[in-house]
Amino acid sequence: MPVTSSTSSSGRASAARSASRARTAASAGATATDAAAPRLLLLDGHSLAYRAFYALPVENFSTTTGQPTNAVYGFTSMLINVLRDERPTHVAVAWDLPTPTFRHTQYAEYKAGRAETPSDFVGQVSLIHQVCEALAVVGVSAAGFEADDVIATLATAGSAAGMQVLVVTGDRDALQLVNDQVTVLMTRKGISDMTRFTPAEVEAKYGLSPTQYPDFAALRGDPSDNLPSVPGVGEKTATKWIQQFGSLAELVDRADEIGGKTGASLRAHLASVIRNRSLTELARDVPLPVGPDDLRQRPWDREAVHQLFDTLQFRVLRERLYAALATTPPPVEEGFDIEVTTLGPDEVTDWLAAHARGTGRTGLQVRGTWGRGTGLLSGLALATADGAAAWIDPTTLTPADLDALGTWLADPARPKAGHDVKGPMLALAELGLTLAGVTSDTALAAYLALPGQRTFDLGDLVARYLHRDLSAEPAGDGQLTLDGSGEAEQSQADAVRARACLELADELDADLERRSAATLLRDMELPLVTVLAGMERAGIAADQDHLLELAKHYGAEVTAVADQAHELVGRSFNLGSPKQLQQILFDELGLPKTKKIKTGYTTDADALAWLAVQSDHPLLPVLLRHRDVARLRTVIDSLLPMIDDAGRIHTTFNQTIAATGRLSSTDPNLQNIPIRTAEGRQIRQGFVVGAGYEELLTADYSQIEMRIMAHLSGDEGLIEAFGSGEDLHTFVAAEAFGLPVAEVDPELRRRIKAMSYGLAYGLSAFGLASQLGIAPDEAREHMDAYFARFGGVRDFLRGVVERARRDGYTETILGRRRYLPDLTSDNSQRRQMAERMALNAPIQGSAADIIKIAMLGVDRALREGAFTSRLLLQVHDELVLEIAPGERAQVEELVRTEMSAAYTMSVPLDVSVGSGRTWDEAAH
Repeated sequence: MPVTSSTSSSGRASAARSASRARTAASAGATATDAAAPRLLLLDGHSLAYRAFYALPVENFSTTTGQPTNAVYGFTSMLINVLRDERPTHVAVAWDLPTPTFRHTQYAEYKAGRAETPSDFVGQVSLIHQVCEALAVVGVSAAGFEADDVIATLATAGSAAGMQVLVVTGDRDALQLVNDQVTVLMTRKGISDMTRFTPAEVEAKYGLSPTQYPDFAALRGDPSDNLPSVPGVGEKTATKWIQQFGSLAELVDRADEIGGKTGASLRAHLASVIRNRSLTELARDVPLPVGPDDLRQRPWDREAVHQLFDTLQFRVLRERLYAALATTPPPVEEGFDIEVTTLGPDEVTDWLAAHARGTGRTGLQVRGTWGRGTGLLSGLALATADGAAAWIDPTTLTPADLDALGTWLADPARPKAGHDVKGPMLALAELGLTLAGVTSDTALAAYLALPGQRTFDLGDLVARYLHRDLSAEPAGDGQLTLDGSGEAEQSQADAVRARACLELADELDADLERRSAATLLRDMELPLVTVLAGMERAGIAADQDHLLELAKHYGAEVTAVADQAHELVGRSFNLGSPKQLQQILFDELGLPKTKKIKTGYTTDADALAWLAVQSDHPLLPVLLRHRDVARLRTVIDSLLPMIDDAGRIHTTFNQTIAATGRLSSTDPNLQNIPIRTAEGRQIRQGFVVGAGYEELLTADYSQIEMRIMAHLSGDEGLIEAFGSGEDLHTFVAAEAFGLPVAEVDPELRRRIKAMSYGLAYGLSAFGLASQLGIAPDEAREHMDAYFARFGGVRDFLRGVVERARRDGYTETILGRRRYLPDLTSDNSQRRQMAERMALNAPIQGSAADIIKIAMLGVDRALREGAFTSRLLLQVHDELVLEIAPGERAQVEELVRTEMSAAYTMSVPLDVSVGSGRTWDEAAH
């Protein structure tokens, strides 16, 4: 008999949340009294933003649009942590305003001499405001007052109303607020290490009470606020005086009792000390539009968080946010009430006949492991349109079960919805099962709807689109034990996910229709999943002996080049250490300084290449060579462990990584092997035709980006160039500069080629100058000459940005959209980068779409023709096939036909083909 579990995921979700709340309370060490009292959390916005900016290296935190995010990331991380750990009931962030305060009126030199705000910090404060708004954290400021005064006013009012108050800041002036109800969390190191100041802690740290602290601060002075200290009086002396006299007022009255030079210095500077004391005192009666009761924590806006974190590319931080704030989630309904039937032996056929034989879509959840072209199935759940759900343990399948399940899975007339189904396809294939009829892959659908997002977690998408809680994962690791325990939890979790896929698919279908992307999913991305799964299973044969020899060769060369560098410098050093390279290049050799970074000056590959142009020192080419051979050795070292028992390497193709639609390759990345260098060709010689096949065939598009540019721009001169029969770049150079074709020298051709491709990718005159090693004015002259002859290209590029700014997105020739909200940003750096991306996306994205259409056409033609030859790899604009004996001519014709006909443009798609026993020999 089938085993039915009636446990609902909503009940399990509630229990999980209760357990999470209990764990959080325990970790915070809160008492029952603490939990009952209102807790007001006040944060000093600018203080914490600056702290985050200087704690995190800006070079490690920026978006692909060039927007620095170190301050935003650090502040947001700090905010998440303190909300998680302190569990406030009321929250606000106090902000400084750019206008003068009452302190400037009292003292014109207040804060004078502060360094100019770092350019990388500019624009980040507005993003922090957006983070706070998305998390429903109120921002408070007041004209004529500082954030400290706002905090002091709210803290005073909050404590008077019986609240426990927590102040988070990096400004020690806040210590004067500390009392039995007000605690200050002072950032101590970086953004995560804080000191909790209670009255006892202030006494222990400074030997003074919180009320005495501003007296001490007045004597000490504050260089950051341009408040002078008393010459010759340090913190120890200031503390001793306040302890001795009890207060600054008493000290001033009895200043003549202080002897020696320090006493004389104090008396000479009493006026500035008294002024300091007035300026250090925080105002506690600032007129504010809100009071503590108005700051109660509200549910945060999940969609706003998604959109903002997508823009900021905060993938990990988003995951931390949902995990850390699980006790105060955005409002979602409970989970999925579902009863799941665990099917026993010989029960699959009847269940499928009863529930999954109609035309309604079925949700599918496959549990297992997969990768490197294979997989292992450990469980399968189905959720049908009639509300039924079943779970299948593959180890219990009888031959009849397997036949019934295989027939249903392979039936294209039985629509199915799953999440990221390529991996499950690999696991099913190991049992001889084929998955067809997938009408929605919710990960792919979400990628088309939200191309700027970096991850597409099912639970996240369910909360975002369905406002439901997907939290019925089993306790522990969800794996079955030898005694069968854990089966109920696993089957329940899988069934919930199957149901979630089913309901989510409908919402995403509607969203894609609104975005005009439903056709892309149906006709391109979904069919491509099956093709890619087949390519991953096939892999490509590798010559292990050849790769081992290369590894040995490059290992020896790395050592030899390092020895050469040591000889030039006169001592041994670590060529991979930026710190040691900085010392040698800039301190010892006195070479021109590169870009300033937190740890000094950058020594990355671009910086070394720039230095090699600026200086003829013999060490620079040696360092560049070392980088090259070390990278090549790393590539080979990553390939060797990937060779399986059959002598083949299986990469994984990713459809949801690049916002432009390009496929990427991982584990190993076969798209990063150099093609135009001798060393890269040596590596490609290690990829060979496999047993039972005759040769490899490669086919790629010639100058596809420029052909797309000609088609999209409609520029008659560029279209003519493709029909001239001449070399494209030579012809374009001749036209642009009014020269006979025969007079275009290699250097001019090189420059025009770089410019043509650069324009397709949003290259500026400055970028072109850097790439060609010429002056920006000369680069601009080249671009002006180019646009004077090819005005259609200029008009197209201008129009792309204008349309994208108006519509909010760019489109490829097949309608793939890339959303660019930064096009309307008031931050010029973000806006300019978004403009370059707007120029890039239609051309690169269209090229990606065309090669995908070609892959689908080639695969379909191979199957319809019953060929044994098969697709192995896609590397940007190139396809690699393995050719069976006797099929060479037919397959080459097939490939040429399908690739040439992938899309009709005003200029033809030109396909180059080559073949050979190795990937390198097959080049053309």
